[in-house]
Amino acid sequence: MIIITGRYAPQELIDMADLVTEMKEIKHYYTKGVEARTGIEK
Repeated sequence: MIIITGRYAPQELIDMADLVTEMKEIKHYYTKGVEARTGIEK
C-alpha cells in the first residue's frame, strides 16, 4: 500500500489510484482573521 497526500495530483496519478479524495474548505475561522496557534496549526 502506498499513500500519497498533497494538492494538484497529475491526472496520470489519479488514473492509477484506487481511491482519490478531494477535500475543499467550506468555512474556516482563518477567513475571519484568526491566526494559527503555535503548536497546533503551525
